[in-house]
Amino acid sequence: MRTVSATEASRRFSDLLDAVAAGETVTISRGGKMVAEIRPATRRTGRDLRAALQGIAPPEDRFERDIAEAVALLDAEGEDPWGGR
Repeated sequence: MRTVSATEASRRFSDLLDAVAAGETVTISRGGKMVAEIRPATRRTGRDLRAALQGIAPPEDRFERDIAEAVALLDAEGEDPWGGR
């Protein structure tokens, strides 16, 4: 793990990404204070999601109906309200 200043990070960002891709964690400081940390991304899987949701009660039937009604309203309008954005 290494620490670099924000100025150095901006000047050598590509090099920092190469170091992170190689497994290194880089801490960025500004004014002597640590402000950010860049580390290798963690790959997420369906198994991770199942583990995170384990023990959480499923949604109530009313919630499922509300979602179905909302989707039906969108389908009835015939357009994606966010289309073209």
